[in-house]
Amino acid sequence: MRLHRARLWNNSDFVKLWSAQVVSQLGSRITREGLPLAAVLVLQATPVQMGILTAIGALPILLIGLLAGVWVDRLPRKPIMIAADLGRAALLVTVPVAAVLGWLGIEQLYLIAALTAALTVFFNVADQSFLPSVVRRQDLVDANSKLASSSSVAEMGGPAVAGLLVQWLTAPIAILFDALSFVISAVCIGWMRTPDPKPAPTGAAPNIKREVLEGLRIVWGQPMLRSLALAASISTFFGNFFGALYGLYVVRDLGLSPATLGVLISLGGVGAFGGSLVAGWAARRFGVGPALVGSRLISVALTLLTPLAASVPAWAVALLAVSQLMGDFASIIYFINEVSLRQTLVPDHLLGRANASMQVMVGGLGPVGALVGGMLATALGAQATLFIAALGILASTIWLVASPVRVVREAPVSIALAE
Repeated sequence: MRLHRARLWNNSDFVKLWSAQVVSQLGSRITREGLPLAAVLVLQATPVQMGILTAIGALPILLIGLLAGVWVDRLPRKPIMIAADLGRAALLVTVPVAAVLGWLGIEQLYLIAALTAALTVFFNVADQSFLPSVVRRQDLVDANSKLASSSSVAEMGGPAVAGLLVQWLTAPIAILFDALSFVISAVCIGWMRTPDPKPAPTGAAPNIKREVLEGLRIVWGQPMLRSLALAASISTFFGNFFGALYGLYVVRDLGLSPATLGVLISLGGVGAFGGSLVAGWAARRFGVGPALVGSRLISVALTLLTPLAASVPAWAVALLAVSQLMGDFASIIYFINEVSLRQTLVPDHLLGRANASMQVMVGGLGPVGALVGGMLATALGAQATLFIAALGILASTIWLVASPVRVVREAPVSIALAE
């Protein structure tokens, strides 16, 4: 384990990739909280409008995710990541500019959410597909743990900073910091020397339809990947209820301040940071499958504490804090082992399409979930809707418990994808 750590920190390209993610993740947390708060506090958005905003942000993965996987496997991955960073920076700058000029409207937020999400799809597919070229496959769990740690640090500091910036500077101006973070990330990635893997020769002319279907077959034809995708799809559908309503629920229903909201979400980062430190140990101690299933069950069970908070106002902050802290602790253990398992199963030249297919299958129901969550909250209230969401997420674990994933002790290497 110590040798793995030393090997990764002595890998200059991995350090650059890690540094890029630390900076951009911190900025992204500001926008993640700032964009919805701009809608709620500046534009007085309704629950339905919040649902639309979340749905639009999740829609690009459904519309272009599979194409992104094809292009990531065809083209150099570093330039894709740099272009996505710079594009997101340019888009986000328009929010504070429009706010200063008095032109900001909900329609612009819809457009910014859609375009930045589209660029994020390309970045995420390229990023997850490029990592196995930067580090050795046996170091993937440790590498993903360190990258998840950077995300957790951003989760700890980002929302709290976002809440304070929103109160001091207003939500639109706070988003300017995220634009700067993407520029810094692009510079770090541009310094990396690792060459992109060359596509494997197929002997066939490029064909988008054939390549898209090949990516889908990779995920659907492999039992473990299929089970992970189905569990995550259901979880994402109900999880987008939370994405659409959490800020509104905490600020309006519970009467907490934006700064308190930021601190609560930051506690999730604290928990995720702790989970990232033990994710590899959990897989070695209990096995990859039991670590995945156990951590998933714990994280989704704790989501019930969020809607319960409105029923016991005196304990609301404490319940939300436990849900964020311990829920994210377990959730990041699941995420690290899930991504590492996927990267181990799939060859480099197919990773773009496999990752994109997984993201589409997982994220495809996200926009629908956000819209359904917004409409249900209008009819039933945010608390009842979040209870429904928590139960739905808990039910998603059935796919994992009934799948071959649960008995995997170690991630297999070079598995036959056609099985």
